[in-house]
Amino acid sequence: LSGLDPAQPYFQGTPIEVRLDKSDADFVDIIHTDSAPTIPNLGFGIRSAIGHIDFFPNGGEQMPGCGKNPVSQIVDLDGIWEGTRDFVACNHLRSYKYYSDSIIYPDGFLGYPCASYNLFQSGNCFPCPEEGCPNMGHYADKFKDKIKSDFLKLYLNTGEARDFPLWRYKVTVTLSGKSKVNGYVNVALYGSGGNTRQYQITKGTLKPDNTYTAYIDAEVNVGKVTKVKFLWNNNWINPTFPKLGAATITVEVGQNR
Repeated sequence: LSGLDPAQPYFQGTPIEVRLDKSDADFVDIIHTDSAPTIPNLGFGIRSAIGHIDFFPNGGEQMPGCGKNPVSQIVDLDGIWEGTRDFVACNHLRSYKYYSDSIIYPDGFLGYPCASYNLFQSGNCFPCPEEGCPNMGHYADKFKDKIKSDFLKLYLNTGEARDFPLWRYKVTVTLSGKSKVNGYVNVALYGSGGNTRQYQITKGTLKPDNTYTAYIDAEVNVGKVTKVKFLWNNNWINPTFPKLGAATITVEVGQNR
């Protein structure tokens, strides 16, 4: 059984006979997309972990792309009816959009086991454990025999619009050069599965021999990494023409470590 943002009003905190619960099937997976409290936030979805595995994409409360202004959503590509409905219940309805996207991306929507979304965002729950990470949505049941705890909370980020899945990488850059400068460092990944756009690894004071780390959620699964593009910029004209390079760049793939 897959619960697509099961309802919060009238159901949260009720006995398990009344609401969806992991006792309802051999395997129950849940996608929480609108779990902010009903009062005052009008969250429609249940907050608590109630399945064998519970996915909290983007933290489970506010979905990217749902904060768009109402006009752009109502005149959405999906048509006026769907746009109007999305404006009213965008977060709640993201659950089925993620699910339908998950059918097309069997390797997408990896959920990382973690105690909280904040810890996930800061990289504490990266990479996947040895048994791997379950895939949110249609292929979640592939993980059925790997569950070790009573309930499993899983976190991931998604895109703002279709296509929704993102793939998480840890990128570590050690700089080389003669003197420190102010600016930013961007990295793009190239691989057998496609190329990413540029992602900012750090900005501010850039010091040679220092190491900078960022977790990026890329819009493509690059597969086997074949090339990494390193760019830096110091934002303003510097008459000394400072030079900066990358001594090393390490890319770690969340999926297979």
